[in-house]
Amino acid sequence: MTEPNVDIIDQLAGITPGSALDELRSHRQQARENAQRSFAALLEPEQPGTFGYDERYAVATLVAGLHGFDEASSFYRDLLSDAIDDETAVKRLAGIIDEVVTNNRVQGPFGIYREPQLANENRPGPDLRLTDEQRDALGARLSTAFQLAQILVLHPRDSRPEMLVPLSEAGWSTTDLVSLEQLIAFLAFQLRSAWGLRALAGTAPAPASAIAPDAAPPGSVATDENADVIALADEAHAAAADATGEPASLPADTLGTVGTPVRIYPELARPTHFVQHSLGWVPWLEPLAEDELTDRHREALVEDLRAKNPYFRLLVRDPDALEARTLTDMDIFFNVDDGIGRAERELSATVTSRVNGCVYCASVHSARASHESEAAGASRQADVQRLLDRGVGPGALNGGAATDLGDDLWNAIERASAVLTLSPLEFGEADVDVLRTAGLDDLQVIDIINGAAFFNWANRLMLGLGEPEVPKRFLDQHQA
Repeated sequence: MTEPNVDIIDQLAGITPGSALDELRSHRQQARENAQRSFAALLEPEQPGTFGYDERYAVATLVAGLHGFDEASSFYRDLLSDAIDDETAVKRLAGIIDEVVTNNRVQGPFGIYREPQLANENRPGPDLRLTDEQRDALGARLSTAFQLAQILVLHPRDSRPEMLVPLSEAGWSTTDLVSLEQLIAFLAFQLRSAWGLRALAGTAPAPASAIAPDAAPPGSVATDENADVIALADEAHAAAADATGEPASLPADTLGTVGTPVRIYPELARPTHFVQHSLGWVPWLEPLAEDELTDRHREALVEDLRAKNPYFRLLVRDPDALEARTLTDMDIFFNVDDGIGRAERELSATVTSRVNGCVYCASVHSARASHESEAAGASRQADVQRLLDRGVGPGALNGGAATDLGDDLWNAIERASAVLTLSPLEFGEADVDVLRTAGLDDLQVIDIINGAAFFNWANRLMLGLGEPEVPKRFLDQHQA
């Protein structure tokens, strides 16, 4: 277990008390504190239940390794050692994780789109490769958890309901699966936040080597101090919740015959491409029913409207993790004191979602980017649509030009957010320099790092727990 009052992102980023970065992070104190609360809820909960500390730390060690963040791998390996009394067993497990990372370090994000009009962007790549000996040593629960982690880290758009069936058969309950996906997705945020801060400080490690996928062998309740932030968030979050909450009009079938039920929707009206209009979302796992919500669940939802929403009723199975995540989100996207504007934060979320392949998240946040730019006095809807239609372009991922979004600032944010989305991590001082050259100060750079990092969390939950649905009024825009 970690020492009390230690901020893990600060530790991984090498931030010392009283330093310039320490002071800048304090401008987003609610995000800072609730990112740490998220770590505590997901990695060190007081009551871990059937998802033990050893499993949590083992998955975290693998995830850090797949990101190529050696300092984070060592940190989580140390926690794993503390959680297992048998030194021989620890060494064996750590050795297997190292072997798995070495054999599965592939450039991401890659994968196959569910949306037919995006087929020309498909980048097939391998699933996790484990030997029979490794599977036997890990056991069914960790083997299947590692397979899920590799999908969510490297190719989240390959997520399908079928991938959850082996975990169900290995004994993962619905609640534990929600916590496992939250843990993996949270780490995608935590590691990028720390790495990005190191790049800002000029101490980012050299990127880890990885092979291209096509070259590899056979996706709290409000308190007084956060009330203003929540008030600012009400309109945007209500709009997102309305879009997310449109229920599927068709019954679901169930995959698997034992364990956790996994839903599929054979007749679902699925999107065919990236859009700026509202989409619905349907879960593959069973959300809590509204009448099952306890006072603690409702407190963790933060906003009453979310009780109508299947996505949040699914995530609230782990109420501590959801509450901390929500408050982190709100400070990152709605606290604009001294920082960059709302439209630019929503642009970062849109770029990240476009690169990861999350059509649902891109629909919500591209619309918000367009709306917020108009509210700021200059409509950028056409620029946002060009991003959705073309993607960021290979240049943005290789230090060159991206899809032109109309000015140097938006182009710089596009490039930085795209590079922050790569796995293993590659964001570096040159990427920070691009943002500074476009006119951003260091607090504004942190806002962009936070926005892209957070949507690497959000995308993985949306892609890994369910899928989007086209509302009836938009069906004519999605002819395959």
